Amino acid sequence: MTSRAELIAAAFKWACLAELDAPKPGNVHIFAAGHRMTADQFAASADAATFAISAEGARVGTRILGAVEATFAAVGVNTNLGIILLCAPLAAAADADAQELRASLGKVLEDLNTDDAALAFQAIVRAAPAGLGRSRCHDVFEPAKVTLLQAMTEAADCDTIARQYATNFADIFDLGLPLFESALRRHTEPKWPTLTTYLGFLSAFPDSHILRKYDAQTAERVRRAAATHLGSLQSSRCAAQLLPELLAWDAALKADGLNPGTSADLTVATLFAYRLRTILPSVPNSG
Repeated sequence: MTSRAELIAAAFKWACLAELDAPKPGNVHIFAAGHRMTADQFAASADAATFAISAEGARVGTRILGAVEATFAAVGVNTNLGIILLCAPLAAAADADAQELRASLGKVLEDLNTDDAALAFQAIVRAAPAGLGRSRCHDVFEPAKVTLLQAMTEAADCDTIARQYATNFADIFDLGLPLFESALRRHTEPKWPTLTTYLGFLSAFPDSHILRKYDAQTAERVRRAAATHLGSLQSSRCAAQLLPELLAWDAALKADGLNPGTSADLTVATLFAYRLRTILPSVPNSG
């Protein structure tokens, strides 16, 4: 008999590894390392974080901190904070009600409390991402005085991951999943639907990781280039022919230190949500 927690764990690990298999320009993937990190480190991070993310009955804050601490114990570097922040609520939603993932997610987000915020703040401080966490009202370096949903809602205008909390993951369900599912019908190799989703996010709005580290002009330049590559991918009859061009852009972005990390995090969350919706309805009949 396969438990719900085991299915959530398998879905999370699949999403993390599937994202690595796609040649996402500017990010680490199996075709090229980057930003002083390798695909093996990300795979090890997925392994390490899986138990905490999928822990049966755990609150969101507990999942977040546990996954971040496990990741640092495994690889000693922040590889997946954004992934964890996005996937922890999705895992909790699947744990609570596998039949209605999005509705369950809304309930999970509304139920977030100050303890969840305190644990998430601790995880963010531990991961120390560039530019994340400083806020006029709710600073992760100070004791949490609001719920995690309230803190994320305050940051929603400047951080796309925070915006997911404030909008019940609208970008995942209304942009990412339709892109991924449409591309699945066009491509036989899984990496191309994953890449389509990544480029879809990167072309829809400036990547907030680039915005934090650089500026709006740089983020907009990357966004426009992503839109061009997305158009090529969606109109191509042979996606594999685009690989040299994609890898050339990948190398150029990495040479400039540009990492569209938020778009990659959103891609993992999309794949995770897709797999949860695909496999979890079978749980009541799994044995």
